[in-house]
Amino acid sequence: MEKYKLKFYEGDIPKYIQISRHIKKLIDSNEIEDGEKLPSIRKFSKFLNVNNDTIINAYKRLQMEGYAVLKLGSGTYAKKRDINKTFKKDYSETFKKLSAGGFKSFIDFTGENACSDFFPVETFKEVLNEVLDRDGSNALAYQEILGFSGLRESINKYFWNEKLDIDNILIVSGAQQGIDIVSKAIININDNIIVEKPTYSGALSVFKGRRSNIFEVNMERDGANLTELISILKKHKIKCFYLMSYFQNPTGISYSLEKKLKILNLAKEYDFYIIEDDYLSELIYDNSIKYSTFRALDDSDRVIYIKSFSKIFLPGIRIGYLICPNIFKEQIQNSKVDTDIATSSLMQRALQLYIEKGFWRNYINKLNIIYNERYNFMKESILKILGEKVSFISPGGGLNFYLKNIGNVKKNSINLFYECKEKGVLITPGVLFYKNAKEGENFFRLGFSKVNNSEIEKGLEVISDILKG
Repeated sequence: MEKYKLKFYEGDIPKYIQISRHIKKLIDSNEIEDGEKLPSIRKFSKFLNVNNDTIINAYKRLQMEGYAVLKLGSGTYAKKRDINKTFKKDYSETFKKLSAGGFKSFIDFTGENACSDFFPVETFKEVLNEVLDRDGSNALAYQEILGFSGLRESINKYFWNEKLDIDNILIVSGAQQGIDIVSKAIININDNIIVEKPTYSGALSVFKGRRSNIFEVNMERDGANLTELISILKKHKIKCFYLMSYFQNPTGISYSLEKKLKILNLAKEYDFYIIEDDYLSELIYDNSIKYSTFRALDDSDRVIYIKSFSKIFLPGIRIGYLICPNIFKEQIQNSKVDTDIATSSLMQRALQLYIEKGFWRNYINKLNIIYNERYNFMKESILKILGEKVSFISPGGGLNFYLKNIGNVKKNSINLFYECKEKGVLITPGVLFYKNAKEGENFFRLGFSKVNNSEIEKGLEVISDILKG
């Protein structure tokens, strides 16, 4: 009975609710096992020095919330919910309820974008004004289907050394829309696709929405496990392989050149296409990591390349682009039209001028200096404060660390999220990144884009204390 002991706190919350919450925590942390009989009403009321009705109401609440079942003539039994199924919705609702001001009361390790505090607002304002003065009302009109030709030309010139046909460049409203457009264009019901394990939750949602058959390959230090990949390719006809070439979300892993070349050869041999999500490759801190995309290495037109400016630039400016293989060009362009006709004309023109004037390169250089320092501080702080409680692979770039909880395996990442949230810290649980959520229970992602050094130390101390419990 000792585990059922709790100290009632004063306030407006009735005792029966405090009791039910305490039991829920015991069930979620496996201190009460699934199917275990809960104390009898009479015995429990005496133990907690409350009346019988309080325990009855607590048990009714547990039944209503799916944490207990009543067996007539036998008693009340614990029921462990599959909280992985309900957590994604709850997690999403948490962030919907937090207004921009609400985030300020938390140490936020969930950030995936560069902090807006570093964005050169005045410079961008000047660029916007110059575009409006130059183009007038044309800046606000719909552009050609593929996107503003000036932006596509700048992308080709400054990012691809004019090696592309600009008709193969399609402007989209960020990477998420790019993944969605490509999926609608080329993936049908029951098509077989491969994803990394773990992978970006937004991509998983899109592929599940297409009702495709999803196969997973585990990530190694230099990219996807090729033995697993080849095994899948030998057994199934694969349509495409979605991967993130740099600082993969969530693991932070980047592909080696050797592995990229092998996967490109496999794409030719087994006749599948690669959807390359080039994620945060602007932020490389480790000089041993060289930039060379799958698309740049592709000599057989098998890579659909997706790049977002939103992650590194400003989230509110929803612009990205994708490069289509010729075989899918018309299908993907039609899919874009069916989705939203055109991406913001004004923002496309402003971004083009921003790149053309050299402001983009200056901004990226500034971010690399800022985040390189913060990355090193975050890494050292994790080692110092969390120590042997966690293990991780140093990504060498990007904005996140992906940690495995090895010190307190009973504390799964969902429970860790809720307990951290109660103490003013936000993390991203690993369950969000797996097809089978249960496989992510011992992992969590920490981003450092929205936190300063003192917040990093304070937040990690909170996590450390919780993992001790």
